[in-house]
Amino acid sequence: MTNINNVAELEEHLSRPTDADARAMSALNGDLLILGVGGKMGPSLARLARRAADLAGTRHRIVAVARFSNASLPADLAACGIETIACDLLEPGALLRLPEIPNVIFMAARKFETAGAEHLTWAMNTYLPGLVVERYRKSRIVAFSTGNVYPLRSVSEGGAVESTPVGPVGEYAQSALGRERMFENGSMRWGTRVAILRLNYAVELRYGVLVDIGRAVFERRPISLSMPYVNVIWQRDANSACLRAFPYCQYPPFVLNITGPETLSVRDLATEFGRHFGIEPIFLPDDEASTALLSNAAKAQALFGCPPVSATEMIAWIADWLRQGGVMLNKPTHFQTRDGKF
Repeated sequence: MTNINNVAELEEHLSRPTDADARAMSALNGDLLILGVGGKMGPSLARLARRAADLAGTRHRIVAVARFSNASLPADLAACGIETIACDLLEPGALLRLPEIPNVIFMAARKFETAGAEHLTWAMNTYLPGLVVERYRKSRIVAFSTGNVYPLRSVSEGGAVESTPVGPVGEYAQSALGRERMFENGSMRWGTRVAILRLNYAVELRYGVLVDIGRAVFERRPISLSMPYVNVIWQRDANSACLRAFPYCQYPPFVLNITGPETLSVRDLATEFGRHFGIEPIFLPDDEASTALLSNAAKAQALFGCPPVSATEMIAWIADWLRQGGVMLNKPTHFQTRDGKF
């Protein structure tokens, strides 16, 4: 298990295609459009798609769309052979100016800073998906959603499966369910083939639940056990599942939980990080809850296999990254939030 030493190595790792990714891009009928590429997962997904297509020897265009608040990102993507279009997707008429492309990944979303700007969260997470499915009604759409649409569950019950009744807590989760309903409505109305990926939670070395826990241990900050268990998946493995989901697009939409196979104890994770650092974790004196936001991804694992990167590997990589002072995105997940107020 080789450690990752810098951002260039990390980006290469996150975008390194497997043979399965190459087969997925080879089987893709036409070009690929990624809407909302500017977030935490989008750039590495675009690079993964480009490299997988190249590995497969296909000539598919990869077109990436975002506002590009990171001004250097378009040039970085272009250097990898990815076309970019700067666009505010909520601007009236903006979607009509985008090219007609038969395969669409929808990543545009808003979670944090919802409190006080709920209107924008609903616009991004619910109104925009309605516009997108109308504009691309003839395309296949793989849309990222979130496991937050599920209710908190007793750990003894295990994670929610795709047929578990939804029960979103808070306006962010409610608007995410609204996103799913808009894609469902478009799918039923126009026959649009859609796959909805309920992700819970993606991790790499600069952000994610494991980073939040590991960083708290490393910095000797107390850790809350109000959300005592979590699921995680290495970001590259989540993006791989996205590329491989296109054959399952259907109407009504195909729903798939995307996460790792383990139900992970936050206390145990902190203790494992503590072993790497030689530091005893500190826990807040709050009561350890008996419920948590958990997803069961057995359905996805039956289709794609178990994610190659284990939680043990992620912990070791993150611990080494923290010790060497690696770059952080400084975007905490607030995974311990139980009231949905992000």
